[in-house]
Amino acid sequence: MSLEVVVLAAGQGTRMRSSLPKVLHPLAGKPLAGHVVDTARALEAEKIHLVIGHGGEKVKAALAAEDVHFVVQSEQLGTGHAVDHAVPALAPDSVVLILYGDVPLIRQATLEQLLSQVSEQQMGLLTVMLADPQGYGRILRDPSGEVAAIVEQKDATPEQLDIQEVNTGILAVTSSQLRRWLPKLSNNNAQGEYYLTDIIGLAYQEGVRIASVQPSCPEEVEGVNNRLQLAALERAYQSWQAEELMMAGVTLADPARIDIRGQLQTARDVFIDVGCVFEGQVEISEGAEIGPYCVLKNARIGPGVKIASHSVLEDCELEGDNQVGPFARLRPGTHLEVQAKVGNFVETKQAHVGQGAKINHLSYVGDAWVGARANIGAGTITCNYDGVNKHSTHIGAGAFVGSNSSLVAPVHIGAGATIGAGSTIAGDVPEQSLAVTRAKQIQKANWPRPAKKVSE
Repeated sequence: MSLEVVVLAAGQGTRMRSSLPKVLHPLAGKPLAGHVVDTARALEAEKIHLVIGHGGEKVKAALAAEDVHFVVQSEQLGTGHAVDHAVPALAPDSVVLILYGDVPLIRQATLEQLLSQVSEQQMGLLTVMLADPQGYGRILRDPSGEVAAIVEQKDATPEQLDIQEVNTGILAVTSSQLRRWLPKLSNNNAQGEYYLTDIIGLAYQEGVRIASVQPSCPEEVEGVNNRLQLAALERAYQSWQAEELMMAGVTLADPARIDIRGQLQTARDVFIDVGCVFEGQVEISEGAEIGPYCVLKNARIGPGVKIASHSVLEDCELEGDNQVGPFARLRPGTHLEVQAKVGNFVETKQAHVGQGAKINHLSYVGDAWVGARANIGAGTITCNYDGVNKHSTHIGAGAFVGSNSSLVAPVHIGAGATIGAGSTIAGDVPEQSLAVTRAKQIQKANWPRPAKKVSE
């Protein structure tokens, strides 16, 4: 049978105290519901049905995709009511997995185990043992140990409240089972809602076995209702990522101080210092070292690269054995060939820097091609924008650009040319030439400095 996933994401999330729908609050740089949808994709679900309500248009805009079908639940009358809205879109012969848009850390392996339990004679239910089950529905078992029903916290007796095995809300059934049981739900309970969990009792009465599965850790099934819980799950997620990195041969100066908000691919013997943030797609090759408090977004870092503290790299590529920073900013389109160096307080953008070239400090190089072994002095600026259009600067191999120079693009500096410090270069400079545009120095001996008049 094909797999269809129903993700419940219609709640308002009032305890978040936010105008943003709860399921769109970010965890590891991705909306909560985005994690759930991606997990459904990893399971190769044929269809993903996202039940939306409060802030539905925002949710649609954020999560719209070809494989996501949105179901609008205009009135929130419980989880059973929400799933019932998705039933008309379900294939009659599918397996249906119920997930929640505010439970972002559920693992693929756990769900695969749950799905393996499903047949027309059996359904799957994810339960978890909690030392403090406050707020959760309790799992009721019959004398033989089989799951017989779920009782919600507000409807439970004092004896039932002592049960530590609780319902996670995540379950897997066949489409035909859902169609039989959902019409039988009642809202005769303390909340006046249609509980999806009541299908457990209906299944038991019908003789369908409820096979229970447990997650590897409680964090997998924890939901987000407020920002404290969101922060706790953020740290749980980052801890998992840190463990995977270290098992793959990465040294982390402090596993508790790293944030991965995308996909980080690493080779062995990589070192990452404290406070680093990785966004988008980042690849770090063998032996590279990332200093403290760096931000890397969509970057490819070659072998042996050393990035010093507080550097920001975005949409760039470093081929290997490069030195960057501290406090460097490599903007989109930056490409450093092997052994090229970008130093402190240097900003680059759409810049190709050749092998062994150096831009050591306090410079801006944008829309530029810098040849191999060229040296760019401190305070150099490529003046690439005229207020309307961008223009390029070409600096030949082995050229030397003196400190505090302005290169007014479009301009071509020939190979081996020298630019004197403090020059403003607006015309091409031939190879092996010297160009200087300094004003003549004037000196006056014994010149009296102006002084303020003293009031009488």
